[in-house]
Amino acid sequence: MLKKILVFTDLDGTLLDHYTYQTDAATEMIATLKLNAIDIIPNSSKTLPEISLIREQLDLYSPFIIENGAAVFIPINYFKQQPAETIVQGKYWVKSFCQEKSYWLQLLNSEASSFQHLFRGFSEMSNQQLAELTGLSIENAKMAKQRQYGEPLNWLGDEQQQAEFSKLMSRLGANVLEGGRFLHISGHCDKGKAQQWLTAQYSQQQVAQTATHLTRHSTEPSNTASSLFPLQQALLQSNESKKQVISIAMGDGKNDIAMLEQATIAVQVRSPVHDFPALSRTEHVYQSHLYGPAGWTECLNKILSSTQIF
Repeated sequence: MLKKILVFTDLDGTLLDHYTYQTDAATEMIATLKLNAIDIIPNSSKTLPEISLIREQLDLYSPFIIENGAAVFIPINYFKQQPAETIVQGKYWVKSFCQEKSYWLQLLNSEASSFQHLFRGFSEMSNQQLAELTGLSIENAKMAKQRQYGEPLNWLGDEQQQAEFSKLMSRLGANVLEGGRFLHISGHCDKGKAQQWLTAQYSQQQVAQTATHLTRHSTEPSNTASSLFPLQQALLQSNESKKQVISIAMGDGKNDIAMLEQATIAVQVRSPVHDFPALSRTEHVYQSHLYGPAGWTECLNKILSSTQIF
């Protein structure tokens, strides 16, 4: 039985270029992954409207994770059964992992007054101000402000002040994550926990359907199996791996560490503005030489062209 391969990917600075927010260098790889039934699952600090737009632009239909692991969104009927502990929200089954944004805004206002001159939250900024800060269009900045679960902060102080602020917020029950651009305040969720939960749903429900589909077509005269990546062919022919799902996590920032640690394979995409964050794991870790979407493609080519069984 062919084991399912999933690509969990950060967006800004990883699949999206840090400066242009474009995916041009990854276009061919994205198309190839789709042809080989490898799901591309955004796992980002971005909001529901932001990721919805990107999924539409890239023609993606798989589940996705918003706001640093705050919630998983699964298109209704994507799996045969609605996963336990999910609710229906619009056209999605949704699994939430932490409190909503209003809770954290109240906490920042009531408990972090001595630091308020050192940061500006998204909620305080106009669409124009956020667009100028990030380089986003006004429309995209508007979507970035539509957060449900947490508050990104533009930190204006120094590293020592940030450490003191983070210590305070942690004592108050917040999870403080440093992303590629902003400091994120939310509940104790992270990209790794959400990724682990979603991977489990694939293990329980999705693998058999995909395996049946690809195995059926692999025996046809056109020999579709020959178009599979070498890693897929190796998994199809081997019973060595006991994993039903092979997860590849790809990211560039500190807020990606949890997802990189949790996945079967970790890919650190080189950033033009900071070094690779330190990981605890040493096995099955790849680091790109190229930046952003070019590095994303570089590492996926290397992994999927290998016949190593994970």
